[in-house]
Amino acid sequence: MPDFEELSQESQRRFQELEAGDKPWIRVGTAVCGEAAGAFQVIEALNAELDKRGIAANVSAVGCLGLCYAETLVDILKPGKPRIFYKNVTPEMVPGLVESYLVGDDPRQDLALASFGDGSLEGIPRLEDLPMWSRQVRIALRNCGHIDPLDIYQYIAQGGYAALNKAVTQMEPADVIKEMQDSGLRGRGGAAFPTGTKWSFLARSPGPLKYILCNCEEGDPGAYNDKGILESDPHSLIEGAILAGYATSASNGVVFIRHGHEGPIHRTMRAIEQAYELGLLGDNILGSAFSFHMEVSLTGDSYVAGEETALMESIEGKRAMPRARPPFPAAYGVWGIPSNINNIKSLSYVSEIISRGGEWFAGIGTEGSKGTAILCLSGNIALPGMIEVPMGITLREVIEDVVGGVPGGRKVKFLQTGGPLGGVLPADQMDIELDFGVMSQAGAILGSGGIIVADDRACAVNMTRLLVAFCQYESCGKCFPCRLGMTNLIEILERIARFESRPQDMELMRTIGQNMAAGSLCGHGQLGWNPVQSALRSFPGDFAAHMEEKRCPTGQCLAPVFTPQRTRSRWTSAQPLELRF
Repeated sequence: MPDFEELSQESQRRFQELEAGDKPWIRVGTAVCGEAAGAFQVIEALNAELDKRGIAANVSAVGCLGLCYAETLVDILKPGKPRIFYKNVTPEMVPGLVESYLVGDDPRQDLALASFGDGSLEGIPRLEDLPMWSRQVRIALRNCGHIDPLDIYQYIAQGGYAALNKAVTQMEPADVIKEMQDSGLRGRGGAAFPTGTKWSFLARSPGPLKYILCNCEEGDPGAYNDKGILESDPHSLIEGAILAGYATSASNGVVFIRHGHEGPIHRTMRAIEQAYELGLLGDNILGSAFSFHMEVSLTGDSYVAGEETALMESIEGKRAMPRARPPFPAAYGVWGIPSNINNIKSLSYVSEIISRGGEWFAGIGTEGSKGTAILCLSGNIALPGMIEVPMGITLREVIEDVVGGVPGGRKVKFLQTGGPLGGVLPADQMDIELDFGVMSQAGAILGSGGIIVADDRACAVNMTRLLVAFCQYESCGKCFPCRLGMTNLIEILERIARFESRPQDMELMRTIGQNMAAGSLCGHGQLGWNPVQSALRSFPGDFAAHMEEKRCPTGQCLAPVFTPQRTRSRWTSAQPLELRF
């Protein structure tokens, strides 16, 4: 088995052949957004056209650059030229693109989105000058869209596994934990608990068996950054998990992925195989005394499975329902073995923190929220996609400057942040910072990073009804405050949306919500009142119109339609709000 220096040199050699060789290197975005736009059909068309013309080129399926609005994204690097990104490419466009740029030398300004690398091309902006790119600080997403996720050598060529080599050869486990504590990294899965502190709990638990669990359940509507990392750069997660194992003296790791997410599942499994093949997983990693083994575990469609104890139940083959605590996972986790649960994003920061130092990471962001936030922007915006921006940037800057604001001359009405258990944030509060504490005080949470933008056609009552309907459907039913409370809340909101509200409904919802918060076993019930509470606080006028005036100001809710032949009304739905995801 080669040592790490040999691996690094071989990786650099292979990458240099691709980047500075005598053949074009064509990269096509094939994450779920690219696949939905026809990326694999574009690759087939590219290969067929190249074969037809006898053109030798390297064609790679890469992940998501984050510019989801531009998919399918095709990135061409010709020898001696900067990379050119072509947007919204279809199979029908491929022959003309090959003829114009690969056979000729016309870069097709009309199709190009941006260029990247040394040099510039007239009429084509540089990638770093695009509004959606210029404000980003990419740490966890540093390789996404640039490397082939199925080629471990490309990851190593970009500095991958250097942090692992540094840790096992130069650092004690306690030193790794200290760097994580100095970094100020807080969990990016929603709870925002300090990562280094969480690791220290597991480090104190006895071995020899201990587990690092990597949570990619990711069932939040509007959130896809965990899946984006796994299908674009799975080795960043694997290296972070191995480092967590080294720091805590853990023996095993499990990557927990929702069943049906085929891209993340396949690419993570293959990345784990490659790490074993090169001695980066398994026994005596890189010749050290440290051993660590990893596997992938799949769960069914269960939103509650993202809760850490329900996740452990699912890994054990049981129904995903939360456990009562204590005991806490660091003492009694999966199969009764001490365990730590970390989000995919959290672990994807780790290798860079170990390589560059905790103080470097702590120098980014705000006093209470260090580093960057990985956001998934969707809804009524010009440029939907996935971005990584420093903590401390305001939501207004993100919405208006980074993702282009609301198209068609309309205005933002509210943001739905932090998933279905998060808050509804009105437009007049968009000047708040991306900061865990600041957002919580405003009645919203950052959560897993999903932000859905609604314009002035949206109805706060209808949006709240949809959020609570999701939460009611996804309740595991184990504890009655959540099981019955969610059901009662959706019944009341349905009445309000049908203009059949009762005088006591407002007070009844508050009582139900308080009981859920106080008595539910996990965050699903404890936070279930949050979207209703924030909507009531921010948009009392929408609720008053439904309850007192018996109308929906935007026409989004159910409306009575009277006919001369019938004395009672029938209910029809107005045209649904069109949201871009």
